[in-house]
Amino acid sequence: MTAMIEISNAEKTFVMHLQDGIELPVVRGVSFRVEPGECVVLSGPSGAGKSSILKMIFGNYRCDGGRIGIRHEGVQIDLAKAEPRQILSVRRATIGYVSQFLRAVPRVATSDVVAEPLIVNGVARAEARERAGQLLRRLNIPERLWALPPSTFSGGEQQRVNIARGFISDLPILLLDEPTASLDAANRAVVVELIEQKKRAGVAMAAIVHDDEIRHLIADRIVDVTSFAAAA
Repeated sequence: MTAMIEISNAEKTFVMHLQDGIELPVVRGVSFRVEPGECVVLSGPSGAGKSSILKMIFGNYRCDGGRIGIRHEGVQIDLAKAEPRQILSVRRATIGYVSQFLRAVPRVATSDVVAEPLIVNGVARAEARERAGQLLRRLNIPERLWALPPSTFSGGEQQRVNIARGFISDLPILLLDEPTASLDAANRAVVVELIEQKKRAGVAMAAIVHDDEIRHLIADRIVDVTSFAAAA
């Protein structure tokens, strides 16, 4: 089987330019792969570099060494060396990302925030809104709120909007950074169901989950990030 994500010896160091150029090593020697239909959970204490690894896979962080192989439209691209336009193309067509925080344009209706990834990829607005409504309903966001901007919602409601936006696309790779944080038991169960549905569709997922119960429900493999933590 051909891996959708294949990372080899990736490393990241932050340079603190406002502190005399101090270098802060984060991770080194990061190596693992994620196959289609598999959910790999990154495990380790806070500060071990889990979120940094996800951001390297998404292209938010440029890694300082190694390789970030992403299978994009049938070809493997090394995001560590990709040009910005290639990274944007990969994000649009291949990689979805559910971060811990919702970043939405102010005053835009919730239904449009969720539907936007589909509309950008050419889905008709009416169909995109219909699919957005199905996900919002499944995540227990009442229809009376769909026309309101999510900035007016509680933290848990915003996180569910964030999840709906991340899961709405049929992209072959999905990155999940604490998708069940701030959720009650009923909505955590919905997220587990959504992840299982993506697995059945052959989506490759890399996730960070601190909840032990959820981790063991969704993980096909657990990668201990502690072995990649770089000593300062």
